Amino acid sequence: MVSRVPLHRILLPLDFSEYASDATHYACSMADAFRAELHLLHVLEIRHSLTPVFGGGLSLTTVSKESRLAAEQALRSNIDPDWVPPADVKYATADGPPFVEIIKYAQENDIDMIVMSTHGRSGVAHMLLGSVAENVIRSAPCPVLTVQSKRHKFVKL
Repeated sequence: MVSRVPLHRILLPLDFSEYASDATHYACSMADAFRAELHLLHVLEIRHSLTPVFGGGLSLTTVSKESRLAAEQALRSNIDPDWVPPADVKYATADGPPFVEIIKYAQENDIDMIVMSTHGRSGVAHMLLGSVAENVIRSAPCPVLTVQSKRHKFVKL
């Protein structure tokens, strides 16, 4: 007899890129199939070394607070309003390196599966920017489903 893998909590990290909509579709479908909670997470990555002074006199605290509020609103609007979730949908934001915060959230919330999009960078772009999905796959405490967008196009650099 084949036993069913329990999926009670699914994490969908979102960067609000054009690639994220297909991952959202998969995560919602899996939440339906397993009657699982869906956790949406956006990580705010503020690079202090690249932005030593903000123009217009805005402080880092003000920018961070405004960014967090915008991210929280975007997370809530990311799900199709006609979709009826089978269980709770939880929304969260975090500050820091995306892959670190995704792993941390998965551990702290006992996530059973992570569903995330890939950007498909290769060559120099991949070497310089890295791959959040690749780092999550290497360190995740649970299985990771990566979704490559149908609109995905490879760019050679």
